Amino acid sequence: MENLIALLIAAPLLGAAVLLCGGRRLDAVGQWIGTLLSFASFAFGVVLFADLLGKDPEQRTLTQHLFSWIQVESFQADVAFRLDQLSMTFVLLITGVGSLIHLYSVGYMEHDERRRRFFGYLNLFLAAMLLLVLADNYLLLYVGWEGVGLASYLLIGFWQHKPSAATAAKKAFLVNRVGDMGLSIAIMLMFLWFGTFAFGPLLGGEGEPGMVGDASEGKLTAIGLMLLLAACGKSAQVPLQSWLGDAMEGPTPVSALIHAATMVTAGVYLIVRSGAIFNAAPDAQLVVTIVGAVTLLFGAIVGCAKDDIKKALAGSTMSQIGYMVLAAGLGPIGYVFAIMHLVTHGFFKAGLFLGAGSVMHGMNDEVDMRKYGGLRKYMPVTFVTFGLGYLAIIGFPGLSGFFSKDKIIEAAFAKGGTEGWILGGCALLGAAITAFYMTRVMLMTFFGEKRWQPDENGNEPHPHESPKVMTIPMIVLAVGSVAAGFLFNWQSSFIHWLEPITGHDHGHAPLSAGVITGATVACMVIGVAIAYGQYGRRPVPAVAPRGSVLTRAARRDLYQDDFNHVVLVRGGEHLTRSLVYVDHTLVDGVVNGTAASVGGLSGRMRRLQNGFVRSYAVSMFGGVAILIAATLLMRAV
Repeated sequence: MENLIALLIAAPLLGAAVLLCGGRRLDAVGQWIGTLLSFASFAFGVVLFADLLGKDPEQRTLTQHLFSWIQVESFQADVAFRLDQLSMTFVLLITGVGSLIHLYSVGYMEHDERRRRFFGYLNLFLAAMLLLVLADNYLLLYVGWEGVGLASYLLIGFWQHKPSAATAAKKAFLVNRVGDMGLSIAIMLMFLWFGTFAFGPLLGGEGEPGMVGDASEGKLTAIGLMLLLAACGKSAQVPLQSWLGDAMEGPTPVSALIHAATMVTAGVYLIVRSGAIFNAAPDAQLVVTIVGAVTLLFGAIVGCAKDDIKKALAGSTMSQIGYMVLAAGLGPIGYVFAIMHLVTHGFFKAGLFLGAGSVMHGMNDEVDMRKYGGLRKYMPVTFVTFGLGYLAIIGFPGLSGFFSKDKIIEAAFAKGGTEGWILGGCALLGAAITAFYMTRVMLMTFFGEKRWQPDENGNEPHPHESPKVMTIPMIVLAVGSVAAGFLFNWQSSFIHWLEPITGHDHGHAPLSAGVITGATVACMVIGVAIAYGQYGRRPVPAVAPRGSVLTRAARRDLYQDDFNHVVLVRGGEHLTRSLVYVDHTLVDGVVNGTAASVGGLSGRMRRLQNGFVRSYAVSMFGGVAILIAATLLMRAV
């Protein structure tokens, strides 16, 4: 069965190679080639999952060594894959949701002339993401990490004729490069201090301690913080979150693929996979929880003020990934719940993005929710599937988001002490804000009176339901948003599944589980009620009102771009000018001054070489006279 692991990656990688190199002869069938190979990868994953279920928990780690990539003395880099309970969870999520998004894209991109290339990029993205989660060492993980960055750049900027899309792609690429430097430095430090970057020797497993167990806390803190920096870039966490909203310029299936089940979850995977490092570095672990708590509130507040339906969902993604990072920072108390929420989020957030794409498809690509209204009558399937995703994300009892988010809030309180109360309070506040902004999206889009008007060319939208090739994936994801909740209702099974890899500690919450659940549901009800009072009981104005100071700040993403421009762009410009000044005045001044001094001295000395014999004779006579005088003086002394 180990031989199937490479096929998981090979199938979409083959699709990418064929579609990107096959030329226009494949334009008519390229979308089906990419989709079938994605489903083939999912089929391999299901077979491997069934095989793992038939093994004892201690024997569920499969490895496949292909070849030695680099071997120079003690530096050993292998192309080897590791399939265990953690990576298997990601494989099923990536290939399952990814395949549904491929199928949806067949209808969504039907009239795009560059559709074949789009599916080639989708396949490349899947292959890179699978390489990331299946790598057996950090260096090979880094290859997949960079591959995901490249593929996301190509997908976000796919519509290159739009300057905004090209700018968004470059912004995402550059911001992620900052995080990527963190992963690069972490790998270097691992090899410097431990002589390896392979998961087995470094992190341990199967009852065997890894090298990190004997390392100093300072070293592990440094590595942990660098890994966190990398996670912040890929998962759009503060302070590297600014690229996520702009990335909505890509086609909607890209938003679903990148912002639901794949790229933004890579940072969570990295932290959980490196749990042995963070468990031994409590300071780094604390920073992880702070980043998660800040980001879950940051993204939620931003999502409250967005009229662009995709950007509202982007803020939601940032916030929900913040929940996962918060849980991952709690250590063994929260690792399992971080992955649990990651899986449920993959279902309902992908469904929400595909639902948004369906709305746009029926509204002539309009994204402003103030120009929607009453669409439930025109798009019943989209309304129901989007509605189930909405109920799941706000934590409606019985649906998937309720079980996973509630457990994260419990784990936050179980951290104990003042830290536990603060983190739990932030998570509860985030639940209320989530219910508010998602209810706002639901009401503005599907309820009320129609608000769309003819455009500047006189064309009025005629909303209609999307074709079945688009609605079927939405229905499957909606079922997953519900069914995943019943699956995780037996949470002990999921905990038992991941515990050999992540470990698990129940902790001791200061409040009972029933009290925390009641508080979570109460916060959800309050958020829904406030949104209904503001957007359900009164007409939605066609133009956004000025709003409060916080609303205006949220519309500008809490001034994250302004901050980056002032501190980083302007700061970088001033730093560059200062360095240029120092270079010109100090460095070049010393070099040029030395050269000028030597030149001046040589020019003066050159005057002595005038070519006249009498001058040379006088010089020789003077020299001899000085020599004689010096000799007589020395004898006299």
